[in-house]
Amino acid sequence: MRKALMLLLLIGLWYSADAQQKKRSGNPIIQGWYADPEAAIFGRQYWIYPTFSDRYEKQVFFDAFSSRDLVNWTKHDHILDTAAVKWANRAMWAPAIVEKEGRFYFFFAANDIQNNDAKGGIGVAVADSPAGPYKDYLGKPLIDKFHNGAQPIDQFVFHDKDGQYYIIYGGWQHCNIAKLSADFKTVDTVFNEITPSGYVEGPFMFIRNGKYYFMWSEGGWGGPDYSVAYAIADSPAGPFKRIGKILQQDTAVATGAGHHSVINVPGTDRWYIVYHRRPLTETAANNRVLCIDEMHFDENGFIIPVKITKEGVKADKLK
Repeated sequence: MRKALMLLLLIGLWYSADAQQKKRSGNPIIQGWYADPEAAIFGRQYWIYPTFSDRYEKQVFFDAFSSRDLVNWTKHDHILDTAAVKWANRAMWAPAIVEKEGRFYFFFAANDIQNNDAKGGIGVAVADSPAGPYKDYLGKPLIDKFHNGAQPIDQFVFHDKDGQYYIIYGGWQHCNIAKLSADFKTVDTVFNEITPSGYVEGPFMFIRNGKYYFMWSEGGWGGPDYSVAYAIADSPAGPFKRIGKILQQDTAVATGAGHHSVINVPGTDRWYIVYHRRPLTETAANNRVLCIDEMHFDENGFIIPVKITKEGVKADKLK
């Protein structure tokens, strides 16, 4: 009897510790090698759309993850793959997603093209649900050429306060912004370069208190110097003058923290940064995991450098 009571007590303590742990996301937030996360809110759910982190020849699909509270995540397998995109065959990277009029538009890069004669670039897929399945929207890339020296990868779709949608993208240390047509089928022929000092790839933009915050990744994606910096301007076209780094490695926690996105909980000034990093036990370039931490601003509107953690964030259920 005594042993049975002790066993029940131990089980109770285990369940209590597990419940306490579930109050925070922990980092990484999911299992598996993933990178370049695009975070979004649709309805009462958080969503994350990452790159599957592996050799280019194996990067032929996308998974997605959803959560009600940032702590418990559900995996949605293969929401898009090369079977649905006939022109893509490798290196499917860094998705961006927007909802418009009840449909979900999924922007992605494919094939890692190196010149204007190669087949690939930035494409668009569409679905009636954030979980897909997605199908190719255009049957060809939306952007398949180099403009202003920018490799057509790492696209972000920005919805401005006047209703205009922009595509912001670029690798090879060049970043462009261009207007999207209302149906997302074409891009304005004018590609304006907005490259700030230090820019490498991974652009992201948001508005806070009327100011445009432009963020990007610096350093080499496979190394420890990968990081995120930012600038602030009065319009989405800049000019953007680099302010400084706000996300980078902490050798007591993880290395190579970069290529991120940002979540603002609707109706609040609560902000989260979703990013990838490399565990201290890993050195392989593709061994990257998804993480989330809080992001704060000072009284002047500048971003306070993010402290990367092992604990992650507390549950934040959407209302």
